[in-house]
Amino acid sequence: MTTSPAQTIRMTVGQALVEFLANQWTVDGDVRERTIPGIFGIFGHGNVAGVGQALKQLHETKPGLMPYLQARNEQAMVHEAVAYARMHRRRATYASTASVGPGAANMLTAAALATTNRLPALLLASDTFATRVSDPVLQQIEMPHDTSISVNDAFRPLSRFFDRVVRPEQLFSIALSAMRVLTDPVETGAVTIALPEDVQAEAIDVPVEFLRPREWHVRRPVPEKGPLERAIAAIRGAERPFIVAGGGILYSGAEEQLRAFAAATGIPVGTTQAGGGALDWDHPQYLGGVGATGSLAANDLAAEADVVIGIGTRYSDFTTASRTAFQDPDVTFVNINVASFDAYKHGSQLPIIADARESIDALSHGLSEFAVSSDYAARIASEKAAWDDLVDEAFLPSGLALPGQPEIIGAVQAASDPTDVVVQAAGSLPGDLHKLWRTRDALGYHVEYAFSCMGYEIAGGIGVRRGAPDRDVIIMVGDGSYLMLHTELVTAVAEGIKVIVVLIQNHGYASIGHLSETVGSERFGTLYRKQDKATLDFQGSEILPVDLAMNARSYGVDVIEIEPTTNAIADLSAALATAKASETSTLIHINSDPLVYAPDGAGWWDVPVAQVSTLPSTQKAYDDYLVEQAKQRPLLG
Repeated sequence: MTTSPAQTIRMTVGQALVEFLANQWTVDGDVRERTIPGIFGIFGHGNVAGVGQALKQLHETKPGLMPYLQARNEQAMVHEAVAYARMHRRRATYASTASVGPGAANMLTAAALATTNRLPALLLASDTFATRVSDPVLQQIEMPHDTSISVNDAFRPLSRFFDRVVRPEQLFSIALSAMRVLTDPVETGAVTIALPEDVQAEAIDVPVEFLRPREWHVRRPVPEKGPLERAIAAIRGAERPFIVAGGGILYSGAEEQLRAFAAATGIPVGTTQAGGGALDWDHPQYLGGVGATGSLAANDLAAEADVVIGIGTRYSDFTTASRTAFQDPDVTFVNINVASFDAYKHGSQLPIIADARESIDALSHGLSEFAVSSDYAARIASEKAAWDDLVDEAFLPSGLALPGQPEIIGAVQAASDPTDVVVQAAGSLPGDLHKLWRTRDALGYHVEYAFSCMGYEIAGGIGVRRGAPDRDVIIMVGDGSYLMLHTELVTAVAEGIKVIVVLIQNHGYASIGHLSETVGSERFGTLYRKQDKATLDFQGSEILPVDLAMNARSYGVDVIEIEPTTNAIADLSAALATAKASETSTLIHINSDPLVYAPDGAGWWDVPVAQVSTLPSTQKAYDDYLVEQAKQRPLLG
């Protein structure tokens, strides 16, 4: 690289982009950190000569400025970036680069996950030749009706920002726009820059200014006077107010403000999956998760609430129990969100478009003399105590050779430290954890349940550990999700990243199996069994001879197998102690009974049932469905 008199540096597009990313900083109040602390990469013919060469060159000329990190699967490296971003409250994320065609396409699932969760991830997807001199290149998809389309165009509906650098000069405006979206609390999600393989290697005169350190300040908008006053009046007039705390609490760093506000007013709080950790489990006003997988305490009070205060929630169907959670016919919704899209959702009457922390501070000032009635306070305490007793009972060891999932969670809970992070994403575990896990730290509950992506757990857990290297990370995963994406255990071994994996083997899909029963399909297609050659189904009793413990051991991970005996839970507790004391990754394998369920939280999830059927089980399921469907509200507001 040479410097010209006009204060430019001759660089390739790949070199300029990598060095630009290395000099971006996010500033959030007193916190300043590197926005892109590293780049994941799997190199192929699309990026090895562009971004790959740039990373190698920078590694030699400016060691440590932009670390390169390996991954074994393109989807997994974006999962790691997303998990890291959540642990850093959206202030930082990794970039992920992949080659043309299948390498880029493998990131599509993770792009959808990032956008759905409102978490930043930068995807540098290599693309086919901009000049088209070699069309069609290896791995190029060809669309006869539009030859400009490549695999990367599939990222358009999944990304909060998408652009393609078809000429080197476009890099400057595209890179700056990408950073704006990544660091914007409203716009953030998957940000995709498509990089044609020839353009990555082209030279351009790069202004020195483009490469200098640049700060991106996180916006924390305060609530407007009118909406705030109307919300305060509504809450002041409430007899049974209820708070739904979402992920926006954590991204705003508002957990201390929420804790003080709930204590001062006595208003009870239920959390969404993303809001887990907004209050510690033993806070007097905390009633647990709310919605389809929520606690009985939270759902009972949500059903009777006359004013619901949503803070930083996108009100998914699980949070609203498919619009059946809030049953007061005159209920009023105060919905606080930094994004107007979420603030106005479901017809909320009193939207406040503002930052969660700033809004809670304003509500605290405006409601300084407000407190719930003594009768309502007593009801809150009674409901909380009753639910806590149910959880205690669910955690008790059964003494059975195949323990249920609730008692396995209880053993993990008992062995964990307050700052440990539990990681999960899909299957029956998110629902059970939402009800049962007793979070003791704002960032201690990491359940990806916006996209609920099977296979997220291990990659996400590694990303959590990267983001919080001083915490133990406990990944709880079922065998179905483990089989989707377990190869990142190799990454953990290669980099010496310690995670603890609790693999719960139930020989099938426990969650969908249970759901299948409720819709009258009798667990069809949800068991891991050998195919019956006569019926051509998988509903028999012959379990597959798959050894997942051996699989993990083959990657170089320490493995502890819990034998199915009456001492299984005690052995699990001992194994967890061993894993926590170790300096390396450990996988603990335990068999469970998928038919043992957590306490009922009285939540419902709308999954349509066949209206006509010859199966008696489906006929009954449809009758039950109509009863629950009758409780649905057309809008929340």
